Amino acid sequence: MDSAQHIRLLQLTYAAQLADAATQYGRAGIIDEVTAQRRTQRLATGAAQAAQMGISEPQAAFTSSAALFGCADWTVSQASNGGDGPAAGFVATAGRCLLCGLVKKAGGPSPCRLFCLDPIEGLVRGLAPHAAFDVRETLYDGEQCRVRVATS
Repeated sequence: MDSAQHIRLLQLTYAAQLADAATQYGRAGIIDEVTAQRRTQRLATGAAQAAQMGISEPQAAFTSSAALFGCADWTVSQASNGGDGPAAGFVATAGRCLLCGLVKKAGGPSPCRLFCLDPIEGLVRGLAPHAAFDVRETLYDGEQCRVRVATS
């Protein structure tokens, strides 16, 4: 097995473990409580986490997560005034997410906030504390993940 195959196997194993955790939290009726507690922690530690990951720009919170975890295929584009609000900022979209697909197959609740969006929001706000982080759609409930980040 070469390095790329090894990394992909680790990414798949990680996604499967997160999918199992989300499904178990849902069955136990505690996913909302766990999500709220973890969100608070992630917002408090976002700047340190970004530094550990070598992330210095809010956009990289999405693209670095995509590269590292191999789960959602995040892309980032400059925001425009056309329906996404003020132009200062960006829009991140993903059309595929391994974790979301695994959880849906298992019949579990949405893992989006707990394992993807809240950690990314923590990174973004760690770098830009006053940024607005607006989740417009998720793959769990829609056709894509779409997040609007306003930086001013």
